[in-house]
Amino acid sequence: MKFSRLRDRVKRCEQVVAVRLTDTQDNWGVLSQVWRSGWSPLRIILVGVASGFVVGKLEIPGKVNGARWLQMVGSVSNLFASAQAAFASAMAAHAADSADDAAAQADTAADKADAAAAANPPTGATRAAASAAEHPAPRPAEAATELSER
Repeated sequence: MKFSRLRDRVKRCEQVVAVRLTDTQDNWGVLSQVWRSGWSPLRIILVGVASGFVVGKLEIPGKVNGARWLQMVGSVSNLFASAQAAFASAMAAHAADSADDAAAQADTAADKADAAAAANPPTGATRAAASAAEHPAPRPAEAATELSER
């Protein structure tokens, strides 16, 4: 196989992974939102009562006493908390990368606009529009109260 063909296959595979990563992140966000909204106070109480009943019926206090049970619950909750923190940090890194990309695109667009403005000097109407954009009229609420934050 030629190197260029291998490189193309790698690029396609990277694109597939990127698309599936965004799909997974979107689905995870929806799942976490639905999960949180699904836990109403009534459901929490019902799950607590049901789990207490099951633990009582199984009669496993000799095998797992209260302290060990709490230790296990604490360990599992720490596991979920660390997984959630890792996911949040990954999402923050993704958001930072997106913000950097958007800033780079904005800089490129500003450079192009500056180059276009330098090539075409502003006319009278263009100067008036630019002046109006720099000093817009206050919104109705600001005008009525004579308070403007601009």
